[in-house]
Amino acid sequence: MELRHLEYFVAVAEERHFTRAAERMRVAQSGLSASIKALERELDAELFVRHTRRVQLTDAGRALLTEANRTLASAAAAREAVAAVRGLVRGSLTVGTEQCLGVIDLPPLLASFRRSHPGVEISLRYAGSGHIVDEIRQGRLNVGFVALPGAAPEGVRLEALATEEMLLLTHPDHVPADLDPCALAAEDFVDFSPDWGARKVNDQLFARHGVDRRVSVEVNDVHTLLDFVHQGLGIAVVPAPVTRKPHAAGLHVARLPAGASWQVSVALPAAAPPGPAAEELLRRIL
Repeated sequence: MELRHLEYFVAVAEERHFTRAAERMRVAQSGLSASIKALERELDAELFVRHTRRVQLTDAGRALLTEANRTLASAAAAREAVAAVRGLVRGSLTVGTEQCLGVIDLPPLLASFRRSHPGVEISLRYAGSGHIVDEIRQGRLNVGFVALPGAAPEGVRLEALATEEMLLLTHPDHVPADLDPCALAAEDFVDFSPDWGARKVNDQLFARHGVDRRVSVEVNDVHTLLDFVHQGLGIAVVPAPVTRKPHAAGLHVARLPAGASWQVSVALPAAAPPGPAAEELLRRIL
C-alpha cells in the first residue's frame, strides 16, 4: 500500500469529488482514479459509491479514512524526526483553536515560531472544541487549543494551560436581581453552538441545578454574541476573557453565585508522541 494512494484517497474522501480532489493534489484525474482503483483492488473492497456529480464513502471507505489519516500523520512525523536529527525542524504543523481563548496569543506565538523555523509550513484552523478534538483523534491536527469540561475524550491527551471563571454578561438596563441559576430560568440566553467549550460548561452548570434554560440566540462568533447582548436580546454566561474584550465595554458583568470554571488545555493525540515541530511549539507554551 503506497502513501501516495492513501493521500489521493483522503483527498477524494474530503472533497467528495474526483475532479476537485485531482485539482487539490495537482495530478491528472485519470492518474488519481487509477490510484483509487489500485487501492480498492489491494483491499478487495469498494471505497466509494460513485454518483454522477459526487462520490460517497462506503462503510469500508469510512473505516479506511480514520486509519489513512493516522498513517499519513505518522509518516509525516517520521520524516520530521529524521530532519530533527540533522538539526532541522521541517514539515508541517496544523493547529486548531477555539476562538478567543484569552490564555494564549496565537498570532505572535505562531509568527515567532515561523521566524525561528521557516522550514515548517503552518496551518491554523478555528473551530469549536468538540470538532478540534475529533480532528486530533483522526490525525488531521497536530495540536489543538481547546476548552472542555471534564476528563479528556478517548484518544486525546489534554495538558492544562489555565482556568478562568465564567461570568454573566447583561445589558445594563436589564440586570437580573437574583443570579441563582434557578432564578435565571425565565431569561433568554445568547450562547455559542453546542460544539463550543463554553456552551458545554454552561449546559452542565444549569443541568446540575435542574434548569432547562432557553437559548434563543445561538452563535459561532464572540463578537456576534456580544452584539446580541448589547441589543438586549438575551443574557450570556461567558469565560472571563470575553468580558475583557473592547467590544464588551458598556455591558454589565456579574459573578454567578453557583460558580463555574472554564479550563483551557492543549489537546494532543493520546497514542502517539508529537512530532518535532509540535514539540517545539509546546516548549514555547508549557
